[in-house]
Amino acid sequence: MDITQLYDYCLSLNGTSESFPFDKFDGDVLVFKVATKMFALTSLKDWEKENYWVNLKCEPDYALELRAQYEAVQPGYHMNKKHWNTVHFNQDLSDKEILKLIKHSYDLVVKSLPKKVQDELQ
Repeated sequence: MDITQLYDYCLSLNGTSESFPFDKFDGDVLVFKVATKMFALTSLKDWEKENYWVNLKCEPDYALELRAQYEAVQPGYHMNKKHWNTVHFNQDLSDKEILKLIKHSYDLVVKSLPKKVQDELQ
């Protein structure tokens, strides 16, 4: 998977937007949100250095399972380690599995939104 595929998939999810909200990183950290909440972020500078990863929200028990099962899944870099994973590409996790984890992250965030916003996303 490359950055374009990651970008296109994230934006294909209903109600998703992208931004660079962290001024101190000078347009490096690409963030995907549903409504106003983040569900995925990555560093464009790291992609340029061929260090491919994305931070994804994850249900805490499932996050621990994934970390135990896959070398590619690590506690979230610069994130709450209980709720976020850093998922590295081109290791022991297929692109299909990574897409499932992106969707899991998106779904978790949607479930946390007010019911009215959830209904609008349907």
